[in-house]
Amino acid sequence: MTRSAIRPIVRISADETTPVDDALVVEQPVEFRLSGVPVAVLMRTPGDDESLARGFALSESIILDPTEFVGIERAGTTTDDDRWDIVLRPGVQVDPEQFRRNTYTSSSCGVCGKASIDAVRIAARPLPPGPVLYRRTISEMPQTMRKVQSEFDVTGGIHAAAAFTPDGELVAVLEDIGRHNAVDKLIGRLARDHWPLHSFVMMVSGRVSFEIVQKCGVVGVPMVCAVSAASSLAAELGEELGMTVIGFVRDGSFNVYCGAGRVHD
Repeated sequence: MTRSAIRPIVRISADETTPVDDALVVEQPVEFRLSGVPVAVLMRTPGDDESLARGFALSESIILDPTEFVGIERAGTTTDDDRWDIVLRPGVQVDPEQFRRNTYTSSSCGVCGKASIDAVRIAARPLPPGPVLYRRTISEMPQTMRKVQSEFDVTGGIHAAAAFTPDGELVAVLEDIGRHNAVDKLIGRLARDHWPLHSFVMMVSGRVSFEIVQKCGVVGVPMVCAVSAASSLAAELGEELGMTVIGFVRDGSFNVYCGAGRVHD
């Protein structure tokens, strides 16, 4: 699966202008269907589409449990046709029109296709207490994640979402041009073997948006950390759910926007 593409560019510096070949992260649409009905078109980086489909279906509450999901089947007629059908287990009934988005979802915004803010606020249960993380563990997560961002090494233009255990062990890292897609891919990967996701901490390479907190809340992730800032709505929702939201994890320091009780010295 090609995740980067080579393109001839002109690199200009203060001293010279040089034609070079550069690696760009691939951005392509993928269509997900439910019972043959299109429910979303996402702009994503190809690869891990089954994890993306599973994570998207769970974080959007299309399905409530990974056991309701059988798999993803190609809906198009060729291998280049990125249309996929989310296959539910026999007996599981979901109205696809309830989740159908009005427009496609771009790689920069995961909720642009929602009809209203009320539709965005998917019901998420309050999170249980714990786990507890030490300051040093949180501070070391960005460097640990960065070491295995293989596509970022190639392109310099792709986001990552990583799952850690409370003691700082890296479980998985998924990359995508869209921050929310990287989160959904990670959720889908974890949900193959674990549910709900109470025992994991998520680290993201960009900022913490409302939708990332929402997705983590729906699937039970109790702590979200980021190398950049959190939005006001992300912090408000995190507090409402009993989540720990942390930003600006850099150089041994970080900001705790809510849920400081999970952070120990």
